Amino acid sequence: MSTEYNPSQYQLNPNQTEYTTDPPWADLELTVPNDRSPISIVSFVECVLVELTHEPVAAEYVSPQIWGEKRTQFFAVDNSGETFQKRYFDDRLGEHNTLLSRGRVRTELINRLSRETVGTKRGVQDSVDEPDTFCVRPLQELEG
Repeated sequence: MSTEYNPSQYQLNPNQTEYTTDPPWADLELTVPNDRSPISIVSFVECVLVELTHEPVAAEYVSPQIWGEKRTQFFAVDNSGETFQKRYFDDRLGEHNTLLSRGRVRTELINRLSRETVGTKRGVQDSVDEPDTFCVRPLQELEG
């Protein structure tokens, strides 16, 4: 179930917890493609969803392209962690916002992080040699 997102309908909590050591989500990073097993990817995504629900952070998937970047961000918009906003930025096409259920975000992240190749860069004369990247970042650091 996805619906168009109306930014004025939701307000993000601006409170940011200060950490004296690395926060628990600091090591939630991955490149795509990777050599993780399917079970490891599922476990990784479950950890990401827990952090998105309980911390003021977002998951961000970045795909370098010849013309710029495709950037997809996910973050919780309710206290129960059942509704998430998906922000999609494309340097050519602009921004699109959608609301998704927790299950849809889980499925999308598992599918993206499980890719054996990154096919979005193919079909163009030039190529981009950089892998796609995924990380969890504080909401305050998000572009857009």
